[in-house]
Amino acid sequence: MREDEFLAALRRLPLHPGASGLTDDTAKLAGLTITTDTIVEGVHFLPDDPPGDVAWKLVAVSLSDLAAKGAIPEGVLLNYPLGDDSWDESFLVGLAGALTTLSCPLLGGDTVLLPTGAPRVLTLTAIGRDAPGPPRSGAKAGDALWVTGNIGNAGAGLRIARGEAGPRALLAAYRRPTPRLAEGRKLALVVNAMMDISDGLLIDASRMAAASGLAVTVDLAALPLSADYLAFAGADRDAHVAAATAGDDYELLFALPKEKEPPVGAFRVGRFTAGSGITLMWQGRPVPLPATLGFRH
Repeated sequence: MREDEFLAALRRLPLHPGASGLTDDTAKLAGLTITTDTIVEGVHFLPDDPPGDVAWKLVAVSLSDLAAKGAIPEGVLLNYPLGDDSWDESFLVGLAGALTTLSCPLLGGDTVLLPTGAPRVLTLTAIGRDAPGPPRSGAKAGDALWVTGNIGNAGAGLRIARGEAGPRALLAAYRRPTPRLAEGRKLALVVNAMMDISDGLLIDASRMAAASGLAVTVDLAALPLSADYLAFAGADRDAHVAAATAGDDYELLFALPKEKEPPVGAFRVGRFTAGSGITLMWQGRPVPLPATLGFRH
C-alpha cells in the first residue's frame, strides 16, 4: 500500500477537527501545532551514518514541519529503541547538541528494546506555538512558486555517504539539514501556502498544487543549485532534474502573489495556474516529466 492510499483510508476514520482532514503535515490542538516524524535505518539514514548526525536529522526534520507553519518550537517527545550502548551514547550526545542549538527542549517520550539485528526506527513528535499556520492548500492561480534555498545538496550528499568522492558540504547537507525556523516565522505572515521540501521539490510542488486545486509549472533552469552541487553533478538538465527529485532538502516551498517579494532570501522557481498537474520547463521549452517526481513511501 502506498502512502497516499493509506492516507485515503485513514480519512475515512473519525478525525479530530485539528487534523484538517489529514491534508497537511501538522495538526492543531488547543492553540498548539503538532507534528510527528519517523526515520528508519536503511530508508532515511544509512546504517553507518554517525549516531550524532542521525539524532540531529531526527530533530531537524520534525522542526522543519513547524517551520512551514511559522511555529516557535515548544518541545519534543522522543520514541527510542535501545540496543547498542555505544550507538545510544553517541546518539544522546548528538541529541543534546540538536536540542540546544535549535532551542527545543525535551518533554518526554518512550523507550523500547531493539531486537538484535533489527533496523533502528526513531520517532520524534514536535510541538510548536504561536503559529500563523499557512496551509499547503492555499495557493491561488497566478501565484509565484518560491523556495528558500539550494536544493539537491542532500541528494548529492547521500551519494557521497554511499562512497562517491565529493565536497564535505554536500555530505553535511544530507546528514545535518537546517530547519528554516526564522524564515518560516516571517513567511507565514504573508504567503498563501507553504510546506517544507522533504520528498523532492517536484513532488512537493505537485502536492501543493493538488491540495490547492491548481496546476503548477516549474522552471528547472531557475532552480537554485549550489556551486558544490554543480561541480559534483554538472549543470545540464539531468542534473537539475536530479536535484529537484532527490528530496531531504528541508527548504521551504511557498506560494506568494506574483506582484509581491518575499521578506526573506528566496528564489522564484515557478507559478500556479488554473488546471491540474505539473509542467516542467527547461530554457523556455516544456520537457517530459521524469519517471518519478520524488520519494514515495
